[in-house]
Amino acid sequence: MNNNRRVRVRFAPSPTGALHVGGVRTALFNYLFARHHGGDFLLRIEDTDQSRYVPGAEEYIIQALHWCGLTVDEGVGIGGAHAPYRQSERQSLYRQFALELVASGNAYFAFDSAEELNEQRAAQEASGNSFIYGAANRGSLKNSLTLSPDEVKQLLAQGVHHVIRFKMPENEELVLQDIIRGEVHFNTSLLDDKVLFKADGMPTYHLANVVDDHLMEISHVIRGEEWLPSLPLHVLLYRAFGWAETMPLFAHLPLILKPVGNGKLSKRDGNKMGFPVFPMEFTDPDTGEKWHGYKEDGYFPEAFINMLALLGWNPGTEQEIFSLQELCDHFSLERVNKAGARFNPDKAKWFNHKYLQEKPDTEIAASLALLLEADAIHPDAEKLVKICQLLKERANFVSDIHAASRFFFYPPRQYDEKGVKKNWKEETPGLIRELIQLLDGVADFTSANTETAVRQWVASKEIGLGKLMNPFRLAVIGVADGPHLFDVIEILGKEETLARLSAAVERLATK
Repeated sequence: MNNNRRVRVRFAPSPTGALHVGGVRTALFNYLFARHHGGDFLLRIEDTDQSRYVPGAEEYIIQALHWCGLTVDEGVGIGGAHAPYRQSERQSLYRQFALELVASGNAYFAFDSAEELNEQRAAQEASGNSFIYGAANRGSLKNSLTLSPDEVKQLLAQGVHHVIRFKMPENEELVLQDIIRGEVHFNTSLLDDKVLFKADGMPTYHLANVVDDHLMEISHVIRGEEWLPSLPLHVLLYRAFGWAETMPLFAHLPLILKPVGNGKLSKRDGNKMGFPVFPMEFTDPDTGEKWHGYKEDGYFPEAFINMLALLGWNPGTEQEIFSLQELCDHFSLERVNKAGARFNPDKAKWFNHKYLQEKPDTEIAASLALLLEADAIHPDAEKLVKICQLLKERANFVSDIHAASRFFFYPPRQYDEKGVKKNWKEETPGLIRELIQLLDGVADFTSANTETAVRQWVASKEIGLGKLMNPFRLAVIGVADGPHLFDVIEILGKEETLARLSAAVERLATK
């Protein structure tokens, strides 16, 4: 890392839609790196491509980071010494920097029309070649390198459509350093003269991001692998501006891959395969298409973040469960893998299950209460805590507890046919009537007391416990399996338990 420089990193998404899990992981790794080194985590919105701007996307990004617990130190919505942090509000800055490059001979005006470029492209493709605007052909195209200074001045004065392109050095071998990948090699003869400033008066990503990273004193650029091909241009821009000594260090994160097969995880994979790929639900304002979110699907933000941290980063130990603070303490870019990380939806559920088991039962009960309110059910808090204690071990989400707890609030309306056929015999009604009398005599209706009484009674009658317990469970729950039955009837209470047993004797008499 840069010696004697304060660590300053930025997450710089474009507001072109919902924030994909890959983007959240980029934000997370930037955040963890900043916190590990006692540095600053900035949020910058890169909205130079106005044609792809999606209303509500910026707000979504801010809300998603907040839900994930990634606190921004400086940036959009926070402010800071380097404001503004929205690139559309910094537009006046970029042209002067682009013109500075033209003046130094590192960039040039290009006046080629779209039609002229299409003709060049078609001619190259007809010869079996790809069209690249660069060192090989810029001397024969319509730009300030081939036109006289007077012609250039006249075209600019007339407001003729033009862009500013970077002048890529000819046939230079670049050996660049990446914290994750080590040495990476590029030859400039294979690179094109990228547009830095567009005809609409907006900078491209390349110019704006280099200028802003310099002005905002960014020490490390941590971004996705898809930006690795842009690294030589960005390094050459720093060199052209004379900023090489303060250039940030670069780290390009591995791709998040599809659960099956190769290829980058896309936003459509989630809807196809039945799992979310966005932190929060998002509805496309243009198409109305709705995308599932981890928040709405019942994931805890801590579990979501823990899962993402291990997609591409290896702590070097067997530990898998990390609090956010522990992640900050342990994180290093040197332990980020080069290879892509395969996304595993089942592992995401496993993380949520682990966090659910560690949550205080009172907290789980409060979440369960909200779900039950939608069913017009308003049980007391103590009962809900007991239900959560009993059911959470088998659950991945609070919604699983909600689904599994219905029998606590509604007596069986029907009984599992296979269970009845297997367990409800001719002698069963008589046994259940005796059981009703036995339980009615238990004063302190706790799980321990009722279990002791029933086991002693069964032993005295010299019948197998299963001969009673399976129909007992059927009568109370409606199915032949479930949580510990004596815990269930303690929560139900004596009156409700006896009522269900009596109802089963009546209703199953006709079976």
